Amino acid sequence: MTDHANSRRPKRGSYRPKPETLALLQVSGNPINGVGETTPRRPSPFFWHPPDQHPWGGLQIVARESSRKCPGSVSAFQAAYNYPELIPVADVRSEQSPEQLSLNLMRVALEHEADDVGIAPMDPLYVFEGYTINEPWVIVLALAHNYERLKEVPSDETNGVGVCDVGDQYAKGTRSSYALANWIRSQGYNAHPYPGPSAGALALIPPAIAAGLGELGKHGSLISRHFGSGVRLAGVTTDMPLVATAPDRFGADEFCATCQICTNACPPGAILPQKQMVRGVERWYVDFDKCIPYFAEASSCGICIAECPWTRPSVRPKLLATMARRLDL
Repeated sequence: MTDHANSRRPKRGSYRPKPETLALLQVSGNPINGVGETTPRRPSPFFWHPPDQHPWGGLQIVARESSRKCPGSVSAFQAAYNYPELIPVADVRSEQSPEQLSLNLMRVALEHEADDVGIAPMDPLYVFEGYTINEPWVIVLALAHNYERLKEVPSDETNGVGVCDVGDQYAKGTRSSYALANWIRSQGYNAHPYPGPSAGALALIPPAIAAGLGELGKHGSLISRHFGSGVRLAGVTTDMPLVATAPDRFGADEFCATCQICTNACPPGAILPQKQMVRGVERWYVDFDKCIPYFAEASSCGICIAECPWTRPSVRPKLLATMARRLDL
């Protein structure tokens, strides 16, 4: 149930964006996202890409300013942009098998702040239009939120706990992805990191699903069997020969079909009750035009992932058991 005792959360349907915020939504994001399109294609550059690549640069400024007014958030997010230099690729390549390289890679990732790791073959549909990735493999790292901090969202100038935890996980993703990329380079292979919070060439959720880190939730974010929706992602691409990890079906998709918790908790009513056709795939989709004005004004929001039943540590094991019985997994 949504915690309406949190005065920072308007009830669904009561929120109205400020006129000056709404004025910055000059173009609908839903067609650019490919809603209604029946043919698969690469995603277009979007929110958090450089503002010359999409129409919402002004909204990005509002979102950044509103989150930075929260206590502690400036230093938390600044840490996400501090990273070591990438080392040169070693002249001698490791001769270990793909199986052993994959095991070693996962061990290194987990030793360098990643909470989960998966491996998937690169798919051109993971790469945003206008960008190029040449490596044939993508490694996705999961960084788990602290649930007790996450549930404090949305943040404002009186309480920055939730948004600071967002910044902390992005900072972990930066450190972890650069550490892993440098380890791969030390083995004689190319590697490039793709951390958040700014967007780059790589769309992270699709390869995360392919690599077994979770399922797509109704709120448009990944649901992990280990961390629920309280997880951030970072990626590394490489030409190191690897072995893919398998997708993980545990019932989140089926659960979302009937659950209404995030739908009812969303102040602007942006979470749609049915799947939509998006770039040739029928999937869960969040209405950009309703979500982003509130996201920008409410310090990056986060209500839907905090309210998701899968995110609650005391509830998740019961959900896993229930869905396993229901799906005979």
